[in-house]
Amino acid sequence: MKLEVVNDIKLLAQIASEIWHEYWPCLLSVEQIDYMVQKFQSEEAIEEQIKNESYTYYFLVEGRDIVGYTGISKKKDYLFLSKLYLLKEYRHIGLGKKAFDEIKKMCTNKIILTVNKHNSSAYNAYLKYGFKVIDSVVTDIGSGFVMDDFIMEYELA
Repeated sequence: MKLEVVNDIKLLAQIASEIWHEYWPCLLSVEQIDYMVQKFQSEEAIEEQIKNESYTYYFLVEGRDIVGYTGISKKKDYLFLSKLYLLKEYRHIGLGKKAFDEIKKMCTNKIILTVNKHNSSAYNAYLKYGFKVIDSVVTDIGSGFVMDDFIMEYELA
């Protein structure tokens, strides 16, 4: 697994939309998925995050295939892991762990992320990777939608 800096934001937005519309219907309404993809995963949103929020996006590459993506933002005291998503056929075969191992190399102190409280698959994976829950938040994201998340932290030894 390697991480390649995203140079094609349009392709990233297409992959994000595909993953979100496949993965999230068991946890979120189609209306909320559409809203969140537009607000956080569209070309415009990604460009804004890169330009104004210190985000870097990477394609997750296995062999010659793009298998997912990740988005991180380096903060003063930690690295914020905003997104880590794999296409359906590449989940549960160890690639998420490989991606996380690469992300750890970019960090010197700790990694913070948010995970949906009802996304037990991701939550359990992060626990397995060594993350601990440090808080619980409900965030109003507009249009009557909220994100109901745990904040998790991984401290480098």
